[in-house]
Amino acid sequence: MSDPKLSIGTRKESSLHRSLKFQYSGTGGSIEYAASSYVCDAITEDGELIEVQTGSFGPLKEKIKKLTKENRVKIIHPIINLKKIELYNAEGELIRSRKSPIKGKNWDLFDALVYAPLLPKIKNLSIELAIVDIIEKRIDDGTGSWRRKGVRIIDRVLEYWHSSLILKKPKDYLQFVPFAGKECFTVTEMAKKSGMKREMAQKAIYVLVKMQLLEKTGKKGRAFVYKVKGTKKKQG
Repeated sequence: MSDPKLSIGTRKESSLHRSLKFQYSGTGGSIEYAASSYVCDAITEDGELIEVQTGSFGPLKEKIKKLTKENRVKIIHPIINLKKIELYNAEGELIRSRKSPIKGKNWDLFDALVYAPLLPKIKNLSIELAIVDIIEKRIDDGTGSWRRKGVRIIDRVLEYWHSSLILKKPKDYLQFVPFAGKECFTVTEMAKKSGMKREMAQKAIYVLVKMQLLEKTGKKGRAFVYKVKGTKKKQG
């Protein structure tokens, strides 16, 4: 087998990032394309620039602003549907593997967007969520974080690509609001109705308010109340 240590530990790019880069460049496209003093992950045959971003969108803010002045740009953000964890010892031998109980959801996008909430409003930009299964390779060599007791992540590998969700314009993000246009709701109510954690609901509402898709209408007790901007408040 290939040495699992020759991965994230010695190269910045994960196998997941590399696989998505090649997949989205498509037939006739190419990878590592120079544009506007930047190097993009890929360019498609029809000239759309591709940026694969597995983490926060914060570092992309300035790059995307410059790239979109003259180009169409698409950010590919993987949503981890299923993660299999493989643990190796210091010699590179597989010790055990297991499936993570945590399943990613489209809501996870807001973990990345919370640091760049105005990004979706930029003209010529689209964001595509790639729903994927991955294998996360870890090595128990004592050099990882104390939280993992010395175990570190060395690579993430694309195992299966399920589907995608493309967000082309700001209004496309209203699909993340599980309420009718005139309904009012709190962070807690949004979390409950959507099935997401309250912290994620806070991030989603923060981003959607920044995008001017939601607005505050008042308070219910100590909690702020929101609704889709431009709709009349529904009387309870």
